[in-house]
Amino acid sequence: MAKNLSTRKENYSQWYNDLVTKADLAENSAVRGCMVIKPYGYAIWEKMQAALDKMFKDTGHSNAYFPLFIPKSFFTKEASHVEGFAKECAIVTHYRLKKSEDGKSIVVDEDSKLEEELIIRPTSETIIWDSYRNWIQSYRDLPILINQWANVVRWEMRTRLFLRTAEFLWQEGHTAHATEKEAIAEAEKMLNVYSEFAEKWMAMPVIKGIKTANERFAGAFETYCIEALMQDGKALQAGTSHFLGQNFAKAFDVKFATKEGTLEYVWATSWGVSTRLMGALIMAHSDDNGLVLPPKLAPIQVVIIPVYKTIDQLNDISEKVRPIKKALESKGISVKYDDRDTYKPGWKFSEYEFKGVPVRIAIGPRDIEQGTVEVARRDTLEKAVYQQSGIENQIENLLNEIQENIFTKAYSFRENNTNKVDTWEEFKDVLENKGGFILAHWDGTPETEEAIKNETKATIRCIPLNNIKEEGCCIYSGKPSCQRVIFAKAY
Repeated sequence: MAKNLSTRKENYSQWYNDLVTKADLAENSAVRGCMVIKPYGYAIWEKMQAALDKMFKDTGHSNAYFPLFIPKSFFTKEASHVEGFAKECAIVTHYRLKKSEDGKSIVVDEDSKLEEELIIRPTSETIIWDSYRNWIQSYRDLPILINQWANVVRWEMRTRLFLRTAEFLWQEGHTAHATEKEAIAEAEKMLNVYSEFAEKWMAMPVIKGIKTANERFAGAFETYCIEALMQDGKALQAGTSHFLGQNFAKAFDVKFATKEGTLEYVWATSWGVSTRLMGALIMAHSDDNGLVLPPKLAPIQVVIIPVYKTIDQLNDISEKVRPIKKALESKGISVKYDDRDTYKPGWKFSEYEFKGVPVRIAIGPRDIEQGTVEVARRDTLEKAVYQQSGIENQIENLLNEIQENIFTKAYSFRENNTNKVDTWEEFKDVLENKGGFILAHWDGTPETEEAIKNETKATIRCIPLNNIKEEGCCIYSGKPSCQRVIFAKAY
């Protein structure tokens, strides 16, 4: 087994933790609940970031940056928002340290207490809408379409690398609009951006839906989401987009002069994805041999490994590899030629397989004589012999095939693990023995939703946007219901 990796069947949680650390993606830091994202893990995040950033800019958004610290008074202006984050906030109370009286340690200087405490941002709606008040006077100033790449802090007590940490990286979009219709359209547009990224880049099928009132973002009128299914049958919320109505505009007195000369409150949205997507990528595709990365997000798409005995053979191989590498790179393919003499080829094969490199090319003296190379694909572990001539076209096609195959495999898994149920007993049986997404009738009340959650730990992941009306009875209360919602246990 690769690097003594636990199997998914034996212990899925341990398998995930082992894979994150042994594949050099991340590790726990000296600060409880926080993580160090290592270069290989950060390289994947950078590819995610670059793809999303382009999608945001292609839809008219611009990047900006706002302060990490938020005055506590800002949070009191929007009651439902502060209530949602109050238990997760980290608070700065003093601004200076000093030596202790015995001179042996450093202590907080009690004379440096802040007049007003500062909150380390858990999210930025309040600080951004304070700025928008100064930016917006007229309909000519709208819409404002801003995105921020940042870190945030939410004081989590039970943490897991990438999935739930006290500090994490994310992007948060914050937009201001003249009409309710425009704001809703924006929230839905960004949900579609997230869905496209998840499916076309991460090769991870998602269901688009609306959160119930119980599960909405604090301060939102409507929360849209994409939900993905992991290999252990649990759901993972991969992205959210929120229609905020005029709540924040009213809280921060953000009005604009309309074309007709009246003063109106602005309409708002916010939307975001985080390094939680790294956890989703790992759990959706990887196997007991290590990472499986979709080519579009792999830091190294192709690794070339020489197989040789003498330095002369290595020199001959390197001479052949140079034009192959150049031809692949001309196609926009990221290539690494690993000619280190400190590790044997077998070790390299295992290492790059474990790290999820989509394509491995091995070339030795016999390949030089025959004008061939051995190509191994990570998704299926299949090997084939390719001709060196025109190999860049073959590899380009192979990478596209691997990307599609990884998505198809994940989609089939989701479909095979989505079940319709019509009774409470059937619901509990599927939840405990199969897991996955469960399509069941719900009566629409928060009381029933909460009761199901308390009894089973399953939550309503979303009300699917493409939901077809279907008459039935709620599995728990027996009351009439006109549609099914998606239940699952979740991360």
